[in-house]
Amino acid sequence: MTTFRIRRTAVAVAAAAVLPFSLAACSDSGKDEAAGAGAPASSSAAAENSSAPADSGMTPDGPFGPACAGVPKEGAGSFDGMAKDPVATAASNNPALSTLVTAVKKAGLVDTLNNAQNITVFAPTNDAFAKIPKADLDKVLADKDMLTKVLTYHVVGEKLTPKQLENGSFETLQKGMLTTKGSGEEYTVNDTSKVVCGNVPTANATVYIVDTVLMPK
Repeated sequence: MTTFRIRRTAVAVAAAAVLPFSLAACSDSGKDEAAGAGAPASSSAAAENSSAPADSGMTPDGPFGPACAGVPKEGAGSFDGMAKDPVATAASNNPALSTLVTAVKKAGLVDTLNNAQNITVFAPTNDAFAKIPKADLDKVLADKDMLTKVLTYHVVGEKLTPKQLENGSFETLQKGMLTTKGSGEEYTVNDTSKVVCGNVPTANATVYIVDTVLMPK
């Protein structure tokens, strides 16, 4: 009888000891399952972020593109510095846009661009202008009316987000139309000019630096 009671007591003690661990295991299992259910989403989100330019179509919040690496980290020509200046002044502090700045000055558009509100400028780099045969470029630079038409064709009268560039058609200040397409961090304008550093803020404009000069249609 005593032995039977000892055995029952031992079983009860064992059960009491095992029960909390069983409950904890069930609870942990539930957490693990929940964590497991969330893990793919986190991994998926990470994968989407890493492949955003090519696959997910996620648009960047700040400046993007390979040429952005050449922008100074500080000073007037940095992203922070450009954000404080109106667009023509901001461009003058970027060495890669010196030819554009010269053209803007020749056309007498500095004040026009600096005083405009909420515009988008597709800004050709020096290399973009270098693609134009020198004789042709010199001819355009010497013709103020033609130069004004070319430069104002690069300006849209509203601030455009990368999302709007995915499949867009916009009227320019020159009154012609330009088209954009792309996703993530890869966009083209008029099917030929690539955005190499985009979504750059200035005090009164958003700038998309492009690798080819746009010609009015």
